[in-house]
Amino acid sequence: MKRDAFHRGLTLFWWVVMAFLYLPLAVIVFYSFNSANSSAYFAGFSLRWYDKLIHNDQLLDALGNTLVLGITSSLLALVIGTLIGYGMYRHRARKLGWLIVLIYLPIVMPDIVFGISEMAFFISIDRQFGILGPSLLTMIIAHVTFQIPFVALIVYSRFVGLDPTLFEAAKDLYASPFQRARFFLLPTLKPSLIAAFFLSFTLSVDDFVISFFNAGPENATLPIYIWGAIRRGVSPEINAIATLMIGAVLIAAILSLLFNRQKQH
Repeated sequence: MKRDAFHRGLTLFWWVVMAFLYLPLAVIVFYSFNSANSSAYFAGFSLRWYDKLIHNDQLLDALGNTLVLGITSSLLALVIGTLIGYGMYRHRARKLGWLIVLIYLPIVMPDIVFGISEMAFFISIDRQFGILGPSLLTMIIAHVTFQIPFVALIVYSRFVGLDPTLFEAAKDLYASPFQRARFFLLPTLKPSLIAAFFLSFTLSVDDFVISFFNAGPENATLPIYIWGAIRRGVSPEINAIATLMIGAVLIAAILSLLFNRQKQH
C-alpha cells in the first residue's frame, strides 16, 4: 500500500512538473490565434497575426540574419572546436590544466561580461584599423568564440571514450593521415560532430545578450527583434513568432526520434 501511494504521488508530481513546463507554451500557442490585439482575452480564432508575420520585412530580415549567423558561426566553431578537442586528446598526458580552464572560461562567464568585452575589443580594433565595426561579421566572430568550448569538450569526451589501440591499429594498417581521418576519425566522430553543430546552432539562435552588444544597426537577429517588439507590449504577433519557433523545435525533435528508431531497426 505504501509503495502504491508512493507511485501515485510520484505520478502526480510528474504531471505537475509537465504542466508547469508546458502550460505557458500552450497559452502562447492559444493566444497566437486570437483575432483581437490582446493577450488578456480570446476574441475568436484568426490567422491574421501569421499573415502579418509573412508580410513583415523587418522580421524576415531578422530571421535571415539569425539563420546566416547561426549556420556560419556553427560551421566555423565545429571546425575549430574539433581541432582543439583532438589536440586536447593527443596531448592529454601533458599537464594542460590551464588550457582546460581557458576552454571552460567562456562557458561559465556571464553573457553580459562576455558581450561587453567583445564589444570593447571590436570598437578598439575599429578605431585603430577601421575594420570590425558593429556588423554581422562581428556577431559571427563573437558567437564562434563562445561556441568553440562546447564543441571542443564534446569532441574531447568522444575521443576519451575510444580505445587508444584503435589509433595504433589504423597506423599498423598503413593508413595515411588522410585515410585515418576519412575512414576512422570522421565516421567515429560523426554523432558527436552532429550533436556539437546543433548545440552550437541552438546556442546561436537563442543568444540575445552577446548579439545585442555586437550587432550593427541593420543586423538585428530574431531575439533582438522580439526584445524590441516586447518593449511595446506583448502582442499576438509575438505569440505567433514563438509558436512558429516551438513548432520548428517540435518537428526537429520528432524527425530526430523517427531517425533514431529507424536506425535502430
